[in-house]
Amino acid sequence: MIEIRLDHRQGDFRLTLDLALEATGIIGLIGRSGSGKSTLFNCLAGHVRPTRGCIALKGRALYASDRGVNVPAAQRRIGLVFQDGLLFPHMSVARNLAFGARNRGTDFWHEVIGALDLGHLMAARPARLSGGERQRAAIARALMAEPELLLLDEPVSALDPGLKARTLDLIARVQERTRIPMILISHAPEEVGRLCDRTVTLNGGRIQSVATRNATPVFPALAPAGAIRCAT
Repeated sequence: MIEIRLDHRQGDFRLTLDLALEATGIIGLIGRSGSGKSTLFNCLAGHVRPTRGCIALKGRALYASDRGVNVPAAQRRIGLVFQDGLLFPHMSVARNLAFGARNRGTDFWHEVIGALDLGHLMAARPARLSGGERQRAAIARALMAEPELLLLDEPVSALDPGLKARTLDLIARVQERTRIPMILISHAPEEVGRLCDRTVTLNGGRIQSVATRNATPVFPALAPAGAIRCAT
Protein backbone atom coordinates (compact mmCIF):
# COMPACT_ATOMS: atom_id res chain seq x y z
CA MET A 1 0.00 0.00 0.00
CA ILE A 2 0.91 3.64 -0.49
CA GLU A 3 -0.59 5.53 2.45
CA ILE A 4 -0.62 9.31 2.56
CA ARG A 5 -2.23 11.34 5.30
CA LEU A 6 -0.99 14.90 5.28
CA ASP A 7 -1.90 18.39 6.40
CA HIS A 8 0.86 20.57 5.00
CA ARG A 9 1.03 24.34 4.84
CA GLN A 10 3.36 26.20 2.49
CA GLY A 11 2.77 29.94 2.60
CA ASP A 12 -0.88 30.51 1.71
CA PHE A 13 -1.19 27.03 0.19
CA ARG A 14 -2.53 24.05 2.13
CA LEU A 15 -2.26 20.41 1.05
CA THR A 16 -4.74 18.14 2.85
CA LEU A 17 -4.79 14.46 1.82
CA ASP A 18 -6.14 11.21 3.21
CA LEU A 19 -5.44 8.44 0.71
CA ALA A 20 -4.51 4.77 0.44
CA LEU A 21 -3.69 3.04 -2.84
CA GLU A 22 -2.41 -0.39 -3.76
CA ALA A 23 1.30 -0.17 -4.62
CA THR A 24 0.85 -1.74 -8.05
CA GLY A 25 0.84 -0.64 -11.67
CA ILE A 26 0.96 3.00 -12.71
CA ILE A 27 -0.98 5.64 -10.77
CA GLY A 28 -1.74 8.94 -12.46
CA LEU A 29 -1.63 12.21 -10.53
CA ILE A 30 -3.24 15.10 -12.37
CA GLY A 31 -4.51 18.60 -11.66
CA ARG A 32 -4.08 22.17 -12.76
CA SER A 33 -1.01 24.21 -11.90
CA GLY A 34 -1.14 25.02 -8.21
CA SER A 35 -3.27 22.00 -7.33
CA GLY A 36 -0.53 20.44 -5.17
CA LYS A 37 1.05 17.86 -7.48
CA SER A 38 4.62 19.14 -7.08
CA THR A 39 4.20 19.62 -3.34
CA LEU A 40 3.01 16.03 -2.95
CA PHE A 41 5.87 14.82 -5.19
CA ASN A 42 8.41 16.57 -2.95
CA CYS A 43 6.80 15.26 0.24
CA LEU A 44 6.91 11.68 -1.07
CA ALA A 45 10.48 12.05 -2.30
CA GLY A 46 11.66 13.46 1.03
CA HIS A 47 12.64 16.88 -0.34
CA VAL A 48 9.97 18.66 1.71
CA ARG A 49 9.08 17.84 5.32
CA PRO A 50 5.28 18.05 5.72
CA THR A 51 3.79 20.09 8.52
CA ARG A 52 2.12 17.03 10.03
CA GLY A 53 0.75 13.63 9.10
CA CYS A 54 2.27 10.41 7.82
CA ILE A 55 3.48 8.65 4.68
CA ALA A 56 4.02 4.89 4.45
CA LEU A 57 5.10 2.66 1.58
CA LYS A 58 4.46 -1.09 1.68
CA GLY A 59 4.08 -0.99 5.46
CA ARG A 60 7.24 1.06 6.04
CA ALA A 61 6.84 4.50 7.60
CA LEU A 62 8.69 7.19 5.64
CA TYR A 63 7.29 10.10 7.59
CA ALA A 64 5.26 10.27 10.80
CA SER A 65 5.09 13.60 12.59
CA ASP A 66 3.69 12.14 15.81
CA ARG A 67 6.70 9.80 16.18
CA GLY A 68 9.42 12.04 14.80
CA VAL A 69 10.01 9.78 11.77
CA ASN A 70 11.39 11.42 8.64
CA VAL A 71 13.44 9.00 6.52
CA PRO A 72 16.09 10.86 4.45
CA ALA A 73 15.44 11.04 0.72
CA ALA A 74 18.42 8.81 -0.11
CA GLN A 75 17.06 6.04 2.14
CA ARG A 76 13.43 6.03 0.99
CA ARG A 77 13.98 3.68 -1.96
CA ILE A 78 11.98 6.01 -4.19
CA GLY A 79 13.30 6.64 -7.69
CA LEU A 80 12.81 10.01 -9.38
CA VAL A 81 12.54 10.93 -13.06
CA PHE A 82 12.12 14.56 -14.11
CA GLN A 83 10.91 16.06 -17.38
CA ASP A 84 14.39 17.00 -18.61
CA GLY A 85 15.96 13.53 -18.43
CA LEU A 86 18.94 14.46 -16.26
CA LEU A 87 22.02 12.34 -17.00
CA PHE A 88 25.73 12.74 -16.31
CA PRO A 89 26.96 14.35 -19.56
CA HIS A 90 30.52 12.97 -19.34
CA MET A 91 29.34 9.36 -18.98
CA SER A 92 28.04 6.92 -21.55
CA VAL A 93 24.52 5.54 -21.21
CA ALA A 94 26.02 2.32 -19.80
CA ARG A 95 27.96 4.22 -17.12
CA ASN A 96 24.92 6.35 -16.29
CA LEU A 97 22.87 3.21 -15.77
CA ALA A 98 25.61 1.61 -13.67
CA PHE A 99 25.80 4.63 -11.35
CA GLY A 100 24.07 3.49 -8.17
CA ALA A 101 22.87 0.26 -9.79
CA ARG A 102 22.35 -2.78 -7.59
CA ASN A 103 22.22 -5.23 -10.43
CA ARG A 104 24.73 -4.58 -13.21
CA GLY A 105 24.76 -7.48 -15.65
CA THR A 106 21.86 -9.32 -13.98
CA ASP A 107 18.63 -10.46 -15.61
CA PHE A 108 16.93 -7.34 -14.21
CA TRP A 109 19.60 -5.11 -15.79
CA HIS A 110 19.05 -6.66 -19.22
CA GLU A 111 15.26 -6.67 -18.78
CA VAL A 112 15.16 -2.90 -18.19
CA ILE A 113 17.52 -2.17 -21.08
CA GLY A 114 15.47 -4.35 -23.40
CA ALA A 115 12.11 -2.99 -22.28
CA LEU A 116 13.25 0.60 -22.86
CA ASP A 117 15.02 -0.22 -26.14
CA LEU A 118 18.42 1.08 -25.03
CA GLY A 119 20.70 -1.76 -26.15
CA HIS A 120 22.03 0.07 -29.21
CA LEU A 121 22.68 3.27 -27.21
CA MET A 122 24.82 1.95 -24.37
CA ALA A 123 28.09 3.43 -25.68
CA ALA A 124 26.58 6.84 -26.53
CA ARG A 125 26.90 9.96 -24.40
CA PRO A 126 23.82 12.07 -23.55
CA ALA A 127 24.71 14.85 -26.03
CA ARG A 128 24.21 12.38 -28.89
CA LEU A 129 20.77 11.24 -27.71
CA SER A 130 17.38 12.54 -28.76
CA GLY A 131 15.01 13.86 -26.10
CA GLY A 132 13.11 10.59 -26.02
CA GLU A 133 16.30 8.55 -25.73
CA ARG A 134 17.51 10.70 -22.83
CA GLN A 135 14.21 10.20 -21.02
CA ARG A 136 14.34 6.45 -21.52
CA ALA A 137 17.90 6.36 -20.20
CA ALA A 138 16.90 8.48 -17.19
CA ILE A 139 14.03 6.10 -16.44
CA ALA A 140 16.36 3.11 -16.76
CA ARG A 141 18.93 4.67 -14.42
CA ALA A 142 16.26 5.29 -11.77
CA LEU A 143 15.02 1.70 -12.10
CA MET A 144 18.50 0.17 -11.79
CA ALA A 145 18.50 1.00 -8.08
CA GLU A 146 15.40 -1.26 -7.83
CA PRO A 147 13.28 1.30 -5.96
CA GLU A 148 10.07 0.36 -4.17
CA LEU A 149 8.33 3.23 -5.99
CA LEU A 150 9.19 5.32 -9.05
CA LEU A 151 7.97 8.93 -9.32
CA LEU A 152 7.80 10.35 -12.84
CA ASP A 153 7.34 14.13 -13.00
CA GLU A 154 5.99 15.13 -16.44
CA PRO A 155 8.38 12.65 -18.12
CA VAL A 156 7.17 13.24 -21.70
CA SER A 157 6.04 16.86 -21.59
CA ALA A 158 9.09 18.12 -23.53
CA LEU A 159 8.81 15.54 -26.32
CA ASP A 160 7.12 15.85 -29.69
CA PRO A 161 3.90 13.82 -30.15
CA GLY A 162 5.54 10.84 -31.88
CA LEU A 163 8.28 10.45 -29.27
CA LYS A 164 5.75 11.07 -26.50
CA ALA A 165 3.56 8.16 -27.59
CA ARG A 166 6.51 5.81 -27.99
CA THR A 167 7.98 6.75 -24.60
CA LEU A 168 4.63 6.23 -22.87
CA ASP A 169 4.35 2.79 -24.46
CA LEU A 170 7.86 1.89 -23.27
CA ILE A 171 7.10 3.10 -19.74
CA ALA A 172 4.08 0.80 -19.70
CA ARG A 173 6.20 -2.08 -20.97
CA VAL A 174 8.97 -1.64 -18.42
CA GLN A 175 6.45 -1.38 -15.57
CA GLU A 176 4.77 -4.59 -16.68
CA ARG A 177 8.12 -6.39 -16.78
CA THR A 178 9.67 -5.03 -13.57
CA ARG A 179 6.44 -4.73 -11.52
CA ILE A 180 7.84 -1.64 -9.80
CA PRO A 181 4.89 0.64 -8.93
CA MET A 182 4.96 4.10 -10.46
CA ILE A 183 3.26 7.45 -9.92
CA LEU A 184 3.05 9.57 -13.07
CA ILE A 185 2.53 13.30 -12.56
CA SER A 186 1.02 15.06 -15.56
CA HIS A 187 -1.00 18.05 -16.73
CA ALA A 188 -2.33 15.99 -19.65
CA PRO A 189 -5.38 13.77 -18.99
CA GLU A 190 -4.82 11.98 -22.31
CA GLU A 191 -1.37 10.79 -21.18
CA VAL A 192 -2.75 9.53 -17.89
CA GLY A 193 -5.72 7.87 -19.59
CA ARG A 194 -3.39 6.07 -21.99
CA LEU A 195 -1.00 4.79 -19.34
CA CYS A 196 -2.51 4.64 -15.86
CA ASP A 197 -4.61 2.06 -14.04
CA ARG A 198 -5.82 4.58 -11.46
CA THR A 199 -5.97 8.36 -11.47
CA VAL A 200 -5.92 10.76 -8.55
CA THR A 201 -7.11 14.27 -9.38
CA LEU A 202 -6.04 17.14 -7.13
CA ASN A 203 -7.75 20.49 -6.94
CA GLY A 204 -6.73 23.28 -4.58
CA GLY A 205 -4.62 21.00 -2.41
CA ARG A 206 -7.36 18.40 -1.93
CA ILE A 207 -8.40 15.20 -3.64
CA GLN A 208 -11.13 15.92 -6.16
CA SER A 209 -11.56 12.30 -7.25
CA VAL A 210 -9.94 8.89 -7.44
CA ALA A 211 -10.86 6.73 -10.43
CA THR A 212 -9.85 3.44 -11.97
CA ARG A 213 -9.69 2.98 -15.73
CA ASN A 214 -13.18 2.74 -17.28
CA ALA A 215 -14.81 3.20 -13.89
CA THR A 216 -16.86 5.94 -12.28
CA PRO A 217 -14.69 8.29 -10.20
CA VAL A 218 -15.01 8.19 -6.43
CA PHE A 219 -15.66 11.57 -4.82
CA PRO A 220 -13.93 13.02 -2.93
CA ALA A 221 -11.53 10.24 -1.87
CA LEU A 222 -11.12 6.52 -1.34
CA ALA A 223 -11.51 6.74 2.40
CA PRO A 224 -13.30 9.12 4.77
CA ALA A 225 -11.18 11.64 6.64
CA GLY A 226 -9.40 10.05 9.56
CA ALA A 227 -9.84 6.48 8.30
CA ILE A 228 -6.25 5.92 7.22
CA ARG A 229 -3.57 5.03 9.73
CA CYS A 230 -0.04 4.86 8.44
CA ALA A 231 2.24 1.97 9.25
CA THR A 232 3.87 1.71 12.63
